[in-house]
Amino acid sequence: MIRLDTVLTILKNDHNFREIVDNGNYSYNWPDEAFFSQISYDSRKVDNKTLFFVKGANFKTEFLMAAIAAGLRFYIAEKDYEVGIPAIIVTDIKQAMSLIAMEFYGQPQEKLKLLAFTGTKGKTTAAYFAYTILEQSHKPAMLSTMNTTLDGQTFFKSALTTPESIDLFAMMAEAVANGRTHLIMEVSSQAYLVKRVYGLTFDVGVFLNISPDHIGPIEHPSFEDYFYHKRLLMENSRAVILNSGMDHFQVVKDQVSTTPHDIYGPHSDNRIIHSQAFHFEAGGILAGHYDIQLIGHFNQENALAAGLACLRLGASPADIQAGIAATSVPGRMEVLTQTNGAKVFVDYAHNGDSVGKLIDVVLTHQTGQVILILGATGNKGESRRKDFGLLLNRYPDLHVILTADDPNREDPAAIAAEIQSYMKGPSQIIVDRETAIQAALSMTKTAQDAVIIAGKGADQYQIINDTKVPYAGDLTIAKRYL
Repeated sequence: MIRLDTVLTILKNDHNFREIVDNGNYSYNWPDEAFFSQISYDSRKVDNKTLFFVKGANFKTEFLMAAIAAGLRFYIAEKDYEVGIPAIIVTDIKQAMSLIAMEFYGQPQEKLKLLAFTGTKGKTTAAYFAYTILEQSHKPAMLSTMNTTLDGQTFFKSALTTPESIDLFAMMAEAVANGRTHLIMEVSSQAYLVKRVYGLTFDVGVFLNISPDHIGPIEHPSFEDYFYHKRLLMENSRAVILNSGMDHFQVVKDQVSTTPHDIYGPHSDNRIIHSQAFHFEAGGILAGHYDIQLIGHFNQENALAAGLACLRLGASPADIQAGIAATSVPGRMEVLTQTNGAKVFVDYAHNGDSVGKLIDVVLTHQTGQVILILGATGNKGESRRKDFGLLLNRYPDLHVILTADDPNREDPAAIAAEIQSYMKGPSQIIVDRETAIQAALSMTKTAQDAVIIAGKGADQYQIINDTKVPYAGDLTIAKRYL
């Protein structure tokens, strides 16, 4: 529950309140007992005790009218829709949502230790490492692209990398009610761009890496804008962990010079000093031997980043070793073996940088013919298509099958052809993803050969025309044709 006068105080303290408009009058006399027992941004989920937030470029007045018919008495918006009920007018609706949600749900962020990961790639893997490490001696909750858990028992997939602010604080409150002690989050650049985490301070923020991605008409207009919004996590964290091997490292290092921080990676003491497929040695603060299920040097660095973060949050060195050894991630470097001995690698890699690292890892283990199955999403991340094409020119011996990967409202064949237009090496287009996987597996002959299925990971849907259409999943389909 939240009182109306509390709402107004929050808005005024944030310099976000403009006025209350009631049928053209710029004033409103509310009773002292006026309160809201629900907050919502979904016009289908309102009653006479709901404070409703009008958000989104595509919001229509008829949504508000339907809510009024359901009993709505107040709304908050950036303009007066002149629908006959009082409107609390603000300058920024997203800021208002976040701060009011914090208060409505009882400031749950103050009852949890908060750990956030940002980066172009590796957020989910690092979050899983952190969750498994903290699970050894604490009771973590996790908000992840792949799996979210608020009680440590039940897991579900989130629609957004970082949930909308009202949903985020509701989930935090549920985690607190479930006795969770820590919360691990993936924080996307979009979360800061659209203020889903406005006003939130993290106990530890981790910056894994940066490379061009999420640049397009409905995302970031430029790399500079993308990088800036990634860096906002550093400004809103009490302590930070940085990768010394990331591009533009010095920019971020200078930014956090007065913030408690640890640095890991190749140009630091906290680095991998001996790397093998399923174990590594680390130096520095976490010096020692670590077993690991996820192959690839980049996964070992993700584990190290998670370890350093968890050390600041109460994990012991023994917790870190046990957690890293126990971590597996659905759809991340899952390996199958065909009857002819050839390997099949299923991974969520879905931008140029992560696909390149995935290919490099596979090529260190498989010396025969390697077939890559790859697609690019529709209606977002358009820059990936050129990135993929130019990347694949570095691997002239790779056979590439271009296929559908969440084409949404675009033609998947056209997306594949755009990638192909930048390529010089052998490639073919098989739009149906299951057919592409079947064809790739049929091309292997020896135990030195491999198939890489990149992009979908554990996702069991394809996004087509704004709808999640059921799809068996890359791993399940690959098993059919082993």
